[in-house]
Amino acid sequence: MSKIIKFAGFDPSLRNFGVVTGSLNLDTSEITDVKIQLIETQAGDKKTVRTNSDDLRRAGELWRGVKPIVDKVNIVFAELPVGSQSSRAQTSYGLCLGVLACIDKPIIQLTPNDIKMYVGGKKDTAKSVIIEWATRKHPDAGWFIKKVKGEVTMLNKNEHPADALAAVYAGLGTDQYSQAVAMMRAFF
Repeated sequence: MSKIIKFAGFDPSLRNFGVVTGSLNLDTSEITDVKIQLIETQAGDKKTVRTNSDDLRRAGELWRGVKPIVDKVNIVFAELPVGSQSSRAQTSYGLCLGVLACIDKPIIQLTPNDIKMYVGGKKDTAKSVIIEWATRKHPDAGWFIKKVKGEVTMLNKNEHPADALAAVYAGLGTDQYSQAVAMMRAFF
């Protein structure tokens, strides 16, 4: 009998935290029941709220969005943020790592380059290519669209759940995933 587990994929960001969830067959690596979502936070008014207080509020919003998802899954795949070009970006990086550090499930860690290489075969694979790949792979996942005069257009904010989905697929080929599956099999 096949062993099916629940998974989540995350593309963490302070403003747009990409999420994908679904079912994973441990025997075949088939992914089904894929659904996407985006946990969005907005910066507060800098004139009335200290930046660090606002960051704390936003980190709390992210965790309150992520925790119920984590509670329902067996494994998490996450694109870990890397480096930054400014102190503000570094703050976002730290807050996202803090949210990920609170997860009490196995986390398969991937870099942005892992995801780009998996989808496009090169380190400079464009976001649009990743979105196109993801929406083709799981067209019924609930992608964000805009309809104008009957024409459907994919929205750019799909980049975050698309990266989360690519993290799952790229993660299936890692040693870290193989080790986690070996441990899970002992409990299923």
